[in-house]
Amino acid sequence: MRTPPYPAVGDLLRRARALTAAAPGVLRLRTVGEGRAGRPLWLLSAGRGRRQILTVAGAHANEPVGGASALRLARMLTGRPHLLADLGCTWHFLLCLDPDGAELAHGWQPEEPAPSLQECHLRFYRPAFARQPESLPAAGGPGSPLPESAALVRLLDELRPVAQFTLHGIEFGGAFTMLTRPVPGAARAFRDTAARLRIPLDHHPCDGPDWRPDPPGVLHLPAGSAGSERDPSGFVAESTWLYPRRYGTLTALVEAPAFGVAAVADPRPAPDPQRELARLGEVLLGRSRELTALLGGRTDADVPAALAPLRDAARELLDVSPSVVATWTAEEGGGSLGHYATLGLAARRIPLRVAGMMRRVLAGTDPRTADALADLVREWCRELEKTYEPRWVPVPAQTALHLRTMLDVARRLCAEDG
Repeated sequence: MRTPPYPAVGDLLRRARALTAAAPGVLRLRTVGEGRAGRPLWLLSAGRGRRQILTVAGAHANEPVGGASALRLARMLTGRPHLLADLGCTWHFLLCLDPDGAELAHGWQPEEPAPSLQECHLRFYRPAFARQPESLPAAGGPGSPLPESAALVRLLDELRPVAQFTLHGIEFGGAFTMLTRPVPGAARAFRDTAARLRIPLDHHPCDGPDWRPDPPGVLHLPAGSAGSERDPSGFVAESTWLYPRRYGTLTALVEAPAFGVAAVADPRPAPDPQRELARLGEVLLGRSRELTALLGGRTDADVPAALAPLRDAARELLDVSPSVVATWTAEEGGGSLGHYATLGLAARRIPLRVAGMMRRVLAGTDPRTADALADLVREWCRELEKTYEPRWVPVPAQTALHLRTMLDVARRLCAEDG
């Protein structure tokens, strides 16, 4: 039986148990909380050093590569225990922060060497912003943390780690890393790793607009930043990335694309940024209007509880599209061709996600509209492939980007710590 390259929640647990049984003196497995539907959050721990390092996988339901990377590093540590001894650390792996979302998202398994971008989106799911567990309610604001968020905060309070790695994977684009403070040598090492793996670097990512770009492929949190996030929907949140700064923890996000796009790495200045922004804004708004007309009021209709998260996430993306474009057009002049390629991918990514999720919502009750949405996914994927020529990044290369970056940053931090 073929081992799926992207493990489902059950696969993560089975593989973690097998690793633990094979190396009981090195690995331990325990639960640290539950998801909203009662699924356990599993923590795999390696070694017994005084320093604590935490890796968080599966924070976003549509990014299963993090779990594969976590298991790969855990397996490596069992075979090379000197790595733990050299670092003087205990390395913990939260195997999936959002198991409920991961169950709803699981379904697309890439058939290498030529997986389908269309199939990826026809089975797509990513929660609405307020249901993403790396977000915490803003200080003094209404609401309480998601159970998954609260469990992660408890774990951070318990461990007070020297480093928290959070592993992510975008459908298509370039690699990048976000560091809550500069680590000498880490940016260059990350770029070298991506080059060796032949993964394009996102020259200037559109994530973290308040973070300081260190092109290519690196963002740093400015000193003194409060660290709150404002989603275009208006949802304001604190972040579990920044919560452990009180303990001196460095958080490093590592983004590995499933399909690499070379255009995002182009450092040359864009000749006409305003024209480019207007063109990209119309791609997003035009496709959003097309979806709105096709769907009518279906994004507000009652659906079975199991499908409601898909509907709500699609509706939020349609609602925030004008705000996304407004954010882009408010940018100061300038920017690289790579940056506008990144925005062009985002302009296509948002409608693809909406179409894919609403196709799943309507497949059982409105097959005609569901088929029309599937046709849009195929049409838009063909256009994206023609415009940007995305190249599949083999899963071993995706996980290697995560693994090598974690080990490099951990070595640098532990050396600083003496």
